Amino acid sequence: MCGINGLIGLEDTQKGHDLVMSMNKAIAHRGPDDNGVYAESNIALGQNRLSIIDLSAAGHQPMLSFDGNEVLIFNGEIYNYRELKQELSDYPYATYTDSEVILAAYRRWGTACVHRFNGMFAFAIWDKAKQELFIARDRLGIKPLYYYRKDQLLLFSSEIRALLSSGYVPRKIDKTSLADYLQYQTVHAPETMVADVYMLLPGHMILVRQGKVNIEQYWSPEGNRSDKAIKQSYREVKQEVHDLLLKAIERRLVADVPFGAFLSGGIDSSVIVGLMSQVASHQVKTFSVSFEEEEFSEAKYAAAISRKFNTHHTEIKLRPEDFLELIPAALKAMDHPSGDGPNTFVVSKVTKAAGITMALSGLGGDELFSGYDVFQRLSGLRRFAWLNAVPLFLRRAAGASLSTIRPGVASNKIEQLLQLPDWSLDQVYSISRQMLDKNYIAGLTGGNIPAANKVQQIVATSLSKNKRNGANLPFLSQVSIAEMQTYMQNTLLRDTDQMSMAHALEVRVPFLDYELVEYVLGVPDKYKYPHTPKKLLVDSVGDLLPPEIVNRPKMGFTLPWKDWLRNELYSFCDDKIKNLAKRDLLNATALLGLWQSFIKQDPTITWARVWYLVVLENWLEENGIE
Repeated sequence: MCGINGLIGLEDTQKGHDLVMSMNKAIAHRGPDDNGVYAESNIALGQNRLSIIDLSAAGHQPMLSFDGNEVLIFNGEIYNYRELKQELSDYPYATYTDSEVILAAYRRWGTACVHRFNGMFAFAIWDKAKQELFIARDRLGIKPLYYYRKDQLLLFSSEIRALLSSGYVPRKIDKTSLADYLQYQTVHAPETMVADVYMLLPGHMILVRQGKVNIEQYWSPEGNRSDKAIKQSYREVKQEVHDLLLKAIERRLVADVPFGAFLSGGIDSSVIVGLMSQVASHQVKTFSVSFEEEEFSEAKYAAAISRKFNTHHTEIKLRPEDFLELIPAALKAMDHPSGDGPNTFVVSKVTKAAGITMALSGLGGDELFSGYDVFQRLSGLRRFAWLNAVPLFLRRAAGASLSTIRPGVASNKIEQLLQLPDWSLDQVYSISRQMLDKNYIAGLTGGNIPAANKVQQIVATSLSKNKRNGANLPFLSQVSIAEMQTYMQNTLLRDTDQMSMAHALEVRVPFLDYELVEYVLGVPDKYKYPHTPKKLLVDSVGDLLPPEIVNRPKMGFTLPWKDWLRNELYSFCDDKIKNLAKRDLLNATALLGLWQSFIKQDPTITWARVWYLVVLENWLEENGIE
């Protein structure tokens, strides 16, 4: 796990070297163990290394192939590198790293090598003979890769702050992305909050040849789902899920450093810890956050799992004053604004302090195994499709009445649903995940309603690919892909990377093993529908989990924000909101009115609809964005 930086198209070699060196310094937190720069003619590559596999100096990057023709910088892990190394045994290896296996695979298969890798990665290879630069990102978007282009110059990095440090990237906000952020508390790739800075999409690669930049997709969930489950019985499906998940966990336990796991006491993290305890060679170390506010604390569930699997457990007891103390550092670690993330910052900080360099997480379990309420809600809406036959004016009147009688976020979204001409998945899903509706955004932006809904576009494109490929994905799998390509990739994974790497902690996510993902996406709805919480996942691991974990109320890994924002964090948030109101970005009256509505406990304004605006202002200040 590391941070990578690079450029192509700058003719001054020394200038390129110095520029990438400064970019390395901007993200030194990602790799405290080593750093390096390679530069020649118009190419410069740099890396900060966090040593996980082969801790020796032989793993230094940029790494050259045995004959010096290829130069590699790599962020991530290739979990099947040992199998690939056996297949590529004719390469004269000088290290025990997975990085060198990438070079060997590129020598054998060229850019098609990405199809052979099981892992999380963002890497770049400079091929001297071909004078080509090859950049790739993993299938599910676990590791980030940002880039900026102007004329013949291409800059790329693991973090936006490194691009900003180059001096070539204007520190200007992208107004279209701001509207996306207001609607969904994040900006959806490939766009970012910075004008002209883009994120390479998951499952995509870049090839730079003779000054031309070509971006290609090499994997998509719609085009790569497995059909194996269609002809299997439920017993066979359960066994397949169990075996694939256990294999995914075994792969992710390969490391030359101490490792552990995040444990909330929910189904996903408990399954990970339970299976880890079966295959790990030593006692598993687990970490969880607990709160004084009992309604938010999952401590008793995490403790129960720890006892069952005999883990060495660390509980992080968090008080409001503790969090207030950590807030500045957590927000400073945020490379891109987001409405989520500080919780991961806290648990990562304590995990790293305990001597752990790599931790497993249950991220992805909800998306893959229909864990969110949205799966049931959207399935239920299909049974009420007859409502589309009711005249639109009657549906609008009913929705308005509901919002008046029972004001709140849920009623507001139902009102929006009743106004739709039809309940296609792209339209319904885009409403389910939005933070603020178009009316609020119009007020905040002075009438500038987003011309396009990015979530709706992403889901509609996915549905189109599904139809074009004749894939006929199960409905729940269509929702899974919508979750993965929007909220998971652009909020959860981005936050996990930036918050864990702020402490040089590598986080691995077994549920996003691409072989498991491809298989589960092909599982029929009748096996996957969550009649009980994540039924297929729970059934697949047999009696691994105790009933009190399976049947516990779903809480999610969250913080008691609604209380904190009105009390301990009030002054901090009030200052940020007022500073944001002074900018020429949003309507000051509407923004301050939104803040006051929250303070007065307006049921339509939850803490999340305020906090992400606080985060935005802090990020703008930290990065000097205009």
